[in-house]
Amino acid sequence: MRPIPGATRFARIRARLEAIRLPPGPRAWAFEFLLFGFKQGWACLFGGLMLALLLATHFFYPAHAALHRYDFLTLAALAIQAAMLAFRLESWAEAKVIFAFHVIGTVMELFKTQAGSWIYPEASLLHIGAVPLFSGFMYAAVGSYIARVWRIFDFRFTRYPPVWTTVALAGAIYVNFFAHHWLPDIRLILFAAAIALFGRSWIVFTPWRTPRSMPLLLGFFLVALFIWLAENIGTFANAWTYPDQRDGWHIVSVAKLGSWCLLMIISFVLVSLIHGVRASNNQIR
Repeated sequence: MRPIPGATRFARIRARLEAIRLPPGPRAWAFEFLLFGFKQGWACLFGGLMLALLLATHFFYPAHAALHRYDFLTLAALAIQAAMLAFRLESWAEAKVIFAFHVIGTVMELFKTQAGSWIYPEASLLHIGAVPLFSGFMYAAVGSYIARVWRIFDFRFTRYPPVWTTVALAGAIYVNFFAHHWLPDIRLILFAAAIALFGRSWIVFTPWRTPRSMPLLLGFFLVALFIWLAENIGTFANAWTYPDQRDGWHIVSVAKLGSWCLLMIISFVLVSLIHGVRASNNQIR
């Protein structure tokens, strides 16, 4: 692969790595695995930097600084976003996805904090209601990852359901995040609907030369698992806390994985509307 003129440094490095030729065998398998990890790490760049900031400020941010820790996190997130655009580490199309996630996430945060689902225990000036503005960037990190990994691995799909059905499901999931506080929680029905829609779908991705594949539902679960692990880091860093963590930190309930799987579906559908869903005609392995 030749790098496109004016491409980012990552694109040039990626092109050189993808151009490497190795004979079939263990060395090629190891190289493909390492290249897969490199690409995944690059796709996680924004989220990884945000997690690093949460931990660093938890341990080292001055307790009586003139600038509140939460406000510093908001300004740092804005600076990271601006730098990624300025150095062409992110496209404007991906930035639009991130902005959409920020808005959707902030709306959810406003409702959930008012309902007492979780709290932000520290003070801030840059906030809306009880929600510091940096919180929206945590949702944006999810959108950033999906948008970038979609492009980097050239996602294609087999037996993908009609787009309108996925949009309807994502809308129902989002509404249920609010409505279950007054109405019966229909998440089991939503899980069943997700299995019915995506159960036959496979995602085809290309780490190096050979297209690989996995069930799309498995992909949702694996990303949700990593988000749950990141959530544990966030609560440990006192970025937010759940009511049952007021007397001391402990691991977030594994039941939260279900919520993250549903959020993954919303996130995935939003990104699919930006990138489009392309069918795969390749033999998958």
